[in-house]
This record gives sequence, C-alpha cells and structure tokens, in this order.
Amino acid sequence: MSTLRTEVQFTESKPESYLSRVTKRFLKHKLAIIGLISVGSIVIFSFIVPLFFEYGSTFSDFSYLYGSPNSQYLLGTDSMGHDLFTRLMYGGRISLIVGFSAAIIPAIFGIIVGAVAGYYGGLADNILMRITDAFLSVPAFPIYMALAKLMGQGVLNIILVFSFLGWMTNARIVRGMYLSLKENEYTEAAKAIGVSNARIIFRHLLPNTMAPILVSMTLTVGGAILSEAGLSFLGLGVPPSTPTWGNMLTNSQQDIFLAPRLVIWPGIMIFLTVLSFNFIGDGLRDALDPKLYR
Repeated sequence: MSTLRTEVQFTESKPESYLSRVTKRFLKHKLAIIGLISVGSIVIFSFIVPLFFEYGSTFSDFSYLYGSPNSQYLLGTDSMGHDLFTRLMYGGRISLIVGFSAAIIPAIFGIIVGAVAGYYGGLADNILMRITDAFLSVPAFPIYMALAKLMGQGVLNIILVFSFLGWMTNARIVRGMYLSLKENEYTEAAKAIGVSNARIIFRHLLPNTMAPILVSMTLTVGGAILSEAGLSFLGLGVPPSTPTWGNMLTNSQQDIFLAPRLVIWPGIMIFLTVLSFNFIGDGLRDALDPKLYR
C-alpha cells in the first residue's frame, strides 16, 4: 500500500513539459484564441467552401451587373457580373498562399544565414551580417515595386519578391541567439564527443531559437498580405484576372460610391486576416516567453 502511495505521489509530482506549459498559456490568451479561430474560419472559407459552390472564380453573369445580393448571389455581383462571394473565397486562397509562402521561405533562408553566422562567427559572421545590413538599408516597398515591375505579374513572382527581401530579420534573430547558445555546456559537450557541426546547428541549437521565429512568422503573414494588396492596388501584383483581395480593391476603386460593398468586403477580409495573425503572434510571444514561467 505504501509503495502504491509513493508511486501515485511520484506521478503527481512529475514536472510539466515545456510544450504543455506553452499550450496552456496560449489557451489563456483570449485574443490569440479569437485570432486562431478566425484564421481557421478564413482558411475553411477560402479552401473548403468553394468546393460546394457551382461558380468558379471566372464565372460572369453579364445580365446582372452590379447586382444586389440575393439568394443566388449572396453578396451581389461586380461590374463584370462576377459573384462577389465566390471572388472573396478564391481571392482568399491567393492572399493566404502569398502570406504563408512569404513567411515560410524567408524564415528558412534567414535561419540558415543566421545559424551559420552565429555559430561559426569570425569571417563568416562578418560577411553574412554585412550582406544582411545592406539588404536592411534599402527601403522595402519601393524595391518591391521595382522588382515586381521587372519580374512581371504573377503569384510566384510576388512570392519570390517578398522572399528576396524578407529574410533579414529572421537572420538577425537567429544569429543573436546562436551567439549565446553556442557557449552553453551542452554545445561544448556535443563537440567533445565528436558530434558534427551541422548536427549541432540544426539538431541541438535550432529548436531553442524557434520561439521568436514562430512569432516573427505570424506577424510576417499579415504584413505580406498587406504588401500584396498594396502592390495589386498599384497594378504591380498578380494579374487582374486572378482574384485576390488586393485586386478586388483595385478593380472596385472606381465603384466605391456606386457599389461600396465591392470595396468594403475585400477590405474587411484583409483587416480580419491581418488582425487575427497579429493576435496569434501576441499570444505566441506571451506563451513562449520563458520569463513568464518564473
């Protein structure tokens, strides 16, 4: 009986895992949960709901231009007879793909640059950080415009443009963390037993840098969606025939007084998406901050 009681006490006193603590703290962040639910709903709206609609993104009803909302067209139609509700769904696909890609690809490249610079230091650090500083010194949006004009319109080109100028912050974050992490005892122990530098960099040190990177990525998604909308509004984003929320704003700017809903709905979708990702970023930042556990 005493042995059983001891085992129960040992089980109850088992320390809580880091992931469990992070999850609990994140779930206590009400705005982050609202943001997560909102992003999930937008993803379902953009990728799942269109499967149950008969209209494609290019469908036009020329007999019902600027049509008011009805049972057939839930949000009405635009100047070309496109169903606004359907265009919002398909536009969300492109905007979200651009946002996620513009967060993930630069994060990967920035992690590699920052990890190499921080771990090896010396000449490699000086060269890579001077290149990073050079990229940070140029104004981003004018360069976006110039590259978009040079490379042409298209979803892939926009993603490449954002990736080309979006890796520097992640590189700086990772480099700073690697400079401190490489001095820890477990890093020295790994070197002493012959573990390769590549394994130390990506297996032992990288997991300890993911907290700020994840926060940065969530904020980057919202920024990329706004940037894509801005480029599309200036006619430098994806082709006008491809629906995105930015394109919908561009195509409807002359109709703002005639049919304001054509501008309001894409604006609401952009606003909700960016705000939701910012809420998630705030929640992750609070949940992953080790100081909050002390």
